[in-house]
Amino acid sequence: MKTKSTILSVIFILMLSFCFAQKKKAPKIKKKKAPITMIAGKVHITKYHSYNELIKLSKGDLLTLYSERIEVIVNILPSIAFATKPDVTMASLGIPVTKDNKKALEASREASIEYFDSTVEFQRKILPYSDTRDLIAAVLFYEETLKSLHTYNDFKAD
Repeated sequence: MKTKSTILSVIFILMLSFCFAQKKKAPKIKKKKAPITMIAGKVHITKYHSYNELIKLSKGDLLTLYSERIEVIVNILPSIAFATKPDVTMASLGIPVTKDNKKALEASREASIEYFDSTVEFQRKILPYSDTRDLIAAVLFYEETLKSLHTYNDFKAD
């Protein structure tokens, strides 16, 4: 009887030691951080429309186009003094990549996201009451604004 309880005790202790044994940690591989870009989020639209194309769309489709154009504009315009393309980084502009600069850029992005989210919420509630012709005019205006961003560098003086 003593032998049986001793063997069971030893087996129990061995099981506990296996359960609480520490795993050897695999060496951590440092991931290369992606460069910090000045413009993030959606920055392109898939198609520019003509008046004749827009007049054929339903009001729901026009509201979707309107919201997409607002999103692109909100993502690009706050950084227009630095860049109009999404690949431009802080380092490529000569901006020191410091903790404070990263924090400022992140705060700007969060403010843009919050602004866009509140604007979309407003649009979902109020814009369905707008006139279809006004929506068409707004979409065309936003598209022309986005087209003009392609020529923005022409206004820069060397």
